[in-house]
Amino acid sequence: MAETDNPDARLVPPRTARFGEGPEGKAARREHGQSVFGRMGQYLHDVRAEMKRVSWPTASHVQSTTIITVIAVIFFAIYLFVVDQAFSKLIVGVEWLLLKIAGFLGLA
Repeated sequence: MAETDNPDARLVPPRTARFGEGPEGKAARREHGQSVFGRMGQYLHDVRAEMKRVSWPTASHVQSTTIITVIAVIFFAIYLFVVDQAFSKLIVGVEWLLLKIAGFLGLA
């Protein structure tokens, strides 16, 4: 029997936590009674703790990804230039063809 067959069944499952009751919400409630400087100090402490957990790339990794990015940018710039020139020539060719057809039919 499907859940929708029961007319008394709830359509939305009950919420287990309210907004702000997660780990972030507890920290926010803890800071509520502090002064502006206390909250600022707590923020800077949290930022410093988070920055210690960041995995920073090595200089060689940054260099290799930068080189790959520059090569990709140059490749796509050349590719888009070629495609743009091809479409430009195609439009000029279609315009020339339409003028020839219009001249042949006596419309131009």
